[in-house]
Amino acid sequence: MKRGTGPATYIILGSDQVSPLFEMALEATEEAVYNSLLQATTVESRFGRVEAIPIEDLRKVLRQFGIGRKG
Repeated sequence: MKRGTGPATYIILGSDQVSPLFEMALEATEEAVYNSLLQATTVESRFGRVEAIPIEDLRKVLRQFGIGRKG
């Protein structure tokens, strides 16, 4: 199999194995993704329409994975 043609594999590191600087970068990236999802709006172009994810649906998904507030 050629490099880059198969499924990617990765190892999840525990927080004690991640440097503080890298951990800050991870947290900033995570927050940027959440901000993007929460600020998204429905867009329409000549190629079609893409609906924004309803915030309550997003919260349900995040709660299923133990992310965010409970309640």
